[in-house]
Amino acid sequence: MITINVLVKDKNWKNFIPRPELYFKKKLGKIGKKISLFKKKDFSFSLLLSGDKEIRKLNKKFRKKNSITDVLSFPFYEKKLLLKLIKKSSNIYLGDIIINHNKIDKQKKNKIFLLNFEKLWVHGLVHLLGHKHKLNKDYSVMQKVENKILKTIR
Repeated sequence: MITINVLVKDKNWKNFIPRPELYFKKKLGKIGKKISLFKKKDFSFSLLLSGDKEIRKLNKKFRKKNSITDVLSFPFYEKKLLLKLIKKSSNIYLGDIIINHNKIDKQKKNKIFLLNFEKLWVHGLVHLLGHKHKLNKDYSVMQKVENKILKTIR
């Protein structure tokens, strides 16, 4: 099972996802039923729905980059430690994701926004699971995991 703590920092999110808790309950429920890793253990993570100001502040503080971005992920564990913990523990906190609505394509219909939003939070979740994409081979592996999750939730 996988659960989420959603914090809405920017009120404009309500224009796109009026009830984020309900949205995630449905999406994470699908993941929990279809992806074996999430069937066996209880995972949780936090998601902050932000705007430009908040994400810039966090990007500067934690990554030393004074710029606005679309998504930030802060894994609680390095991949090796997470894999050990998965073997030993039944309840695992994965980390935090921050998403900026101003960097998601909003020019078209709301459905396009939701598709792009799904890609971002799934990308963040895969980072929380220990995947990185500095090298091309790592990017390829990460993309396969993301696509599996995206296929599950759609």
